[in-house]
Amino acid sequence: MNTTTKFTEAPASKLANPAVQSIEVLIRRHPFLEGMSPHQLRLLSGCARQSHFDTGELIFREGDPANRFYLIQNGKVALQAHTEDRGLISIQTIGPGDVLGWSWLFPPYFWHYDARALEPTDAIFIYGTPLREECETDHELGYELLKRMAAVMMKRLQATRRQLMAFPGISPPGG
Repeated sequence: MNTTTKFTEAPASKLANPAVQSIEVLIRRHPFLEGMSPHQLRLLSGCARQSHFDTGELIFREGDPANRFYLIQNGKVALQAHTEDRGLISIQTIGPGDVLGWSWLFPPYFWHYDARALEPTDAIFIYGTPLREECETDHELGYELLKRMAAVMMKRLQATRRQLMAFPGISPPGG
């Protein structure tokens, strides 16, 4: 039986509480976590729930507390930024196999973009607050997640750079 669970701290949308074994299988299969140890995958599974977002649903808002991240299973999510002169602009679209959210790992733990489902999207919600606490004592886990999140951050930085280059009057250095 699926039940809906909401966390009181910055809740996510429609969190199901599936059997732990099925979450472990989904986590083990996600490309972001490929190569992690069985122990690390079990720790992640203990912080995980399945979630679903409908088309147009806001997953999180820029400036809100960041206490989670998502492993996208299917669907598409737009990362959007607010600008004074152009309003809301799309920075990047992510989909199956991608990771949504790195701000839970780095102070001050606030989202840097909006995230909105562009189509029905299923994801694994991983509650970052207890995971971050675990990383403080399990340094191998912390280092593994840090390396993986750094790669996600680099992709976001490159996507943001591409968007900036699309603005009239902005050219690359030396150009």
